[in-house]
Amino acid sequence: MIAWVECLPAPNVSCRLSNGTELKFSGSEVGFNKSIPCRNVSGYSYKVAVALSLFLGWLGADRFYLGYPALGLLKFCTVGFCGIGSLVDFMLISMQIVGPSDKSEYIVDYYGARLTRLSITNDTYRRTQTSP
Repeated sequence: MIAWVECLPAPNVSCRLSNGTELKFSGSEVGFNKSIPCRNVSGYSYKVAVALSLFLGWLGADRFYLGYPALGLLKFCTVGFCGIGSLVDFMLISMQIVGPSDKSEYIVDYYGARLTRLSITNDTYRRTQTSP
């Protein structure tokens, strides 16, 4: 699914249309629309997950929150794998490698910090490496 977002060019930006006329924007009118793919989110906040991992990760609260009750119980019984597991989980959650168990994405409250996972498919162009 795709959402169309209205984009406002910066003030005093001029664009030349295909028919040759020049259009100058004041910053308050819509200049173009951009298509953005919709994300599958189900209510898990990125900020809450990172805060739980930082402060209560040794109790397994981060894993319980993200929907991994078995790992949460294991972290609770071992005091976060003696602290090492808590540190590793904090890094994995803050880098968005570990996400919610239902394979949805985090809700990020501001635009920008969300990571995009790259994958290699049959359509990926692979460049052969050349030796120097």
